[in-house]
Amino acid sequence: MNVLLHICCGPCAIMPIRRLLDEGHTVTGYFYNPNIHPLTEYLRRREGAEQVAARYGIAMRWAVAPEDYNTLAWLRMVSAQQDKRCPLCWGQRLERVFAEAKAGGFDAFTSSLLYSRYQQHDYIAQKAADLAGNNAATTPSPIFLYKDFRPDWQEGINISKEWNIYRQQYCGCLFSENERYAKTLTKSNEALAG
Repeated sequence: MNVLLHICCGPCAIMPIRRLLDEGHTVTGYFYNPNIHPLTEYLRRREGAEQVAARYGIAMRWAVAPEDYNTLAWLRMVSAQQDKRCPLCWGQRLERVFAEAKAGGFDAFTSSLLYSRYQQHDYIAQKAADLAGNNAATTPSPIFLYKDFRPDWQEGINISKEWNIYRQQYCGCLFSENERYAKTLTKSNEALAG
């Protein structure tokens, strides 16, 4: 099948691309991640995706219109429902990859989000399946190619280190970055308070 793979970053793309290619699929990567903050982080992750795609010799599609990276619009979308920010974010990216796959005539779509041990795997898989199923009446419609890439987690980490691909330390948004530093800030404040 001709598969469009949503890629969130280079390290998370390594094993999904490998598995899909090993299964005989033609893979095209798609980088769309309006949640990533700040811009320097976004650019590093985009570069990592590009490096991994080049290693495998796969084509990439890039969401490069000004509205495709608009962190203010993304923050507005999730700020009113912070308790649902992750599902809103995953949903936005899956909707976009589905639309891109449909417009591009791909047979199927999937996402490197299904590789992460830190994401809500079942929610992501169900959302993608719903997108494909809910649009089945409009042909041609790409199918959702479900793959549980999580068993390849450690191998992907090892390869990303070997290839020297930028490895991020948080999911991507301002909220997850703040969560990452919360413990560090608490310890620092406690040290100052003495």
